[in-house]
Amino acid sequence: MVTAEKDDARHREKMAKRKAAQDAEVSSKTVEKGLLIVHTGKGKGKSTAAWGLVLRALGRGKRIGVVQFGKGAWETGERKALETFGDQVVWHTLGEGFTWETQDRDRDVAAAEKAWTQAKALLADPSFNLIVFDELNIALRYDHLPLAEVVETLRNKRADLHVVVTGRNAKPELIEAADLVTDMTPVKHHFAAGVKAQEGIEF
Repeated sequence: MVTAEKDDARHREKMAKRKAAQDAEVSSKTVEKGLLIVHTGKGKGKSTAAWGLVLRALGRGKRIGVVQFGKGAWETGERKALETFGDQVVWHTLGEGFTWETQDRDRDVAAAEKAWTQAKALLADPSFNLIVFDELNIALRYDHLPLAEVVETLRNKRADLHVVVTGRNAKPELIEAADLVTDMTPVKHHFAAGVKAQEGIEF
């Protein structure tokens, strides 16, 4: 009994110190700004994480813009769900699918350029609080868009606007410009065991 009481006291003391340190750390952060967020890496979940941010922002009454640079041939659950929010979400799917599906570089470049034109229009619209450029990293990886222009445009976005860029192989220049970069690291994936893409999980 005495040992248990001592353990409880030690735990309370440890947690009190941790709380004090955490409170001090949080209170030292005073900057508020729009973030450039990059989700990259070989692991699953880059776009999925972006949709989580979208849902959180919607819950706070924010207006969302989405431009998809790939996955054009897919009818996704996230799009169907977010369309129920009406004008609070503006969604543009302007890709024609993955590059290995089109097998036509000129078409891929044209689609990326069209998507980037729409992306710049959203960036210029002050009504948006969060914009997702889904698979923009892929368009940059294959040189479908001028990297320097894209990075410079994102660097100069509106000061209070949050932008999320997804896709594998984020360019070093974009990573350097970003405020937050998460690299999704694959540990285990059901696809390797022969499990196909499933509704509600992959799309």
